[in-house]
Amino acid sequence: MAFGWIDDQAELRRRAGLVRTLRPRPADSPLLDLASNDYLGLAHHPEVVEGAAAAARTWGGGSTGSRLVTGTTELHSRLERELAEFCGFEAALVFSSGYAANLAAVTTLAPHGSLIVSDAGNHASLIDGCRLARGATQVVGHADPDGVRKALRTHDGPAVVVSDSVFSVDGDAAPVGALAEASREYGAGLLLDDAHGLGVLGEGGRGLPYAAGLAGAQDVVVTVTLSKSLGSQGGAVLGPARVIDHLVNAARTFIFDTGLAPAAVGAALAALTLLRREPERAARARAVAGELHARFTAAGLEAVRPDAAVVSVRAPSPEAAVQWAADCRTAGLAVGCFRPPSVPDGISRLRLTARADLSGAEIERAVRVIGETRPMSRRDTVVRR
Repeated sequence: MAFGWIDDQAELRRRAGLVRTLRPRPADSPLLDLASNDYLGLAHHPEVVEGAAAAARTWGGGSTGSRLVTGTTELHSRLERELAEFCGFEAALVFSSGYAANLAAVTTLAPHGSLIVSDAGNHASLIDGCRLARGATQVVGHADPDGVRKALRTHDGPAVVVSDSVFSVDGDAAPVGALAEASREYGAGLLLDDAHGLGVLGEGGRGLPYAAGLAGAQDVVVTVTLSKSLGSQGGAVLGPARVIDHLVNAARTFIFDTGLAPAAVGAALAALTLLRREPERAARARAVAGELHARFTAAGLEAVRPDAAVVSVRAPSPEAAVQWAADCRTAGLAVGCFRPPSVPDGISRLRLTARADLSGAEIERAVRVIGETRPMSRRDTVVRR
């Protein structure tokens, strides 16, 4: 039977407790949201919503074509200019998603005969870019500049080091300065995915590369997403103008994809304007993350210290993580649930995202629910017996 193997795969997922399901949410969900990536609380901000609506009224519901045909509007060009200026780079190129931006950056910067040095904890979009690139890929240990040096030492030719700036699972920041130093020792480029840094780290939310003094460097390229701190949708690649020109001419996810919808562009522009006006939102998101971490660890939970807005709380097993997240939902709290194969280290955890607009009462509520629904570990069971 055609696709009969799918049933076998479904049964294996069920036995392993790894079945994933879609849960459509209503517009007026009563849940306290600590699962989304709306770090600055801008997705529903009136100015951002109006930015999307005004763009749709002016330009229509869709961009009508690929960026090289009819899909580039004046709004797209304006967003690219403002993103580049805000983050400190020469130029930017907007894509339909952050995933597409990462595929474009990795594949076009790693031609045949080149080496990609990829962090073991990188996001799936970077990993898929490595798989599609014509260059060879060598995976090195997580946040390991010496491992990067060792990999580059074995290669004679073009090379690019690829890493998240802030890793999406535990929220830890990469040692980007040390990675840049290691890359430069061997003449390699550095590609950083700052999806979780933009809007949260750096002066006024300009990102981790900006904070590390790497913005505008000729050997550094950065990707960002518009769907997290900016509350919209889409992605972008930032870097030297010659790199951006190369992507326009060589990136398949740019050339053959329909341009980002005008409404998403308008929302991102409005969010960027808000962030310029209210830079304190970035610091507030970090402060909320720090408070959540402190409260969780004080309660005896194993939480990873956040470097940005992601707070990770470890669970004893995949099944326990799924049940924990479900119990939180029942208690009115939405949290993320990360488990194999989505986590490279095989450790299941709840993933919570701090938001700049969370009140003290909401933080208190989140901490209480997480604590009250905490699954018992084997050690807890033995002690209680």
